[in-house]
Amino acid sequence: MGRFKFVLYRPLQTIPVLIGVSIITFVLVRSIPGDPVRVLLGPRAKPSIIAAVREQYGLDEPLVVQYFYFIYNLLHGEMGRSIIYRVPVLDVIAERLVPTLFLLSYALLLTVALALALAIVAARNQRRLPDHLVRMFCTAGLGLPAFWLGIVLIMVFSVGLGWFPVSGYGDGFWGHLHHLFLPALTIAVALAPVLTRNLRATLIDQMEAGYVQTARARGMSERALFYRHVLPNSLVPTVNLLGVAFSWLIGGTVVVETVFSIPGMGQLMVSSIFSRDYLLVQGVTLVFALGIILTNFIVDVVNVALDPRIDP
Repeated sequence: MGRFKFVLYRPLQTIPVLIGVSIITFVLVRSIPGDPVRVLLGPRAKPSIIAAVREQYGLDEPLVVQYFYFIYNLLHGEMGRSIIYRVPVLDVIAERLVPTLFLLSYALLLTVALALALAIVAARNQRRLPDHLVRMFCTAGLGLPAFWLGIVLIMVFSVGLGWFPVSGYGDGFWGHLHHLFLPALTIAVALAPVLTRNLRATLIDQMEAGYVQTARARGMSERALFYRHVLPNSLVPTVNLLGVAFSWLIGGTVVVETVFSIPGMGQLMVSSIFSRDYLLVQGVTLVFALGIILTNFIVDVVNVALDPRIDP
């Protein structure tokens, strides 16, 4: 149990990070040219109406006062009201959060499955044709931008073959799986090469380790040796890298959801920036930051569970 004591104090370390994220986001969002009230009311709105709306949302106050209003609302479980949607920010985020979580989970499963399969094939066929093909895939995958790959997949599998929808989220579990396959595959192809190269190298190192040679000398089969010892011992570095990659994946949903018109957090972020919806941008950014922090926390717990030698 002593190894898991950090579970008690690690969440406290996230508070300064979230405060820093909120300050940076607050400043950057208000540095964007344009007035959200004018975007909302249009160019023909009277100055008196613009002033009244600005007062209603507290935009006439100094920036420092606006920030402390935001923190005050946050401490009371609120993020203010969206200027464009005219409903609480948390309601808008809650509506858009489910598609993004489904996409992230879907993409993570595809990424892990693809990386594991390719790395195992490459490591067990080192310097042979399967290994060369896997390394070619990794090299090609690292050079493909996510937005370009997404457009290519749409042109081939949606427009050309008609196998998958061009955009949207779908209805029901199977509808979600069908609609989000191409977006999830886009993310998986972008992330899997990094994990595959790392896991392949680790597997090859473990296969040449001393304890493996000893087990071979004692007559243990190659299959049992690989799956009972080599593979488990190779997962810790890959889990660390997966945590970093998943953090990138959370930010990468902005591009993928925009390409595939998925009504999730990424698309909400883009639309709220263009509409200058300050409070909504701040809320979405904090949710993204909290997701990344939570991911890193889970990775730490998994690492300690996998390797007893780790003492956080």
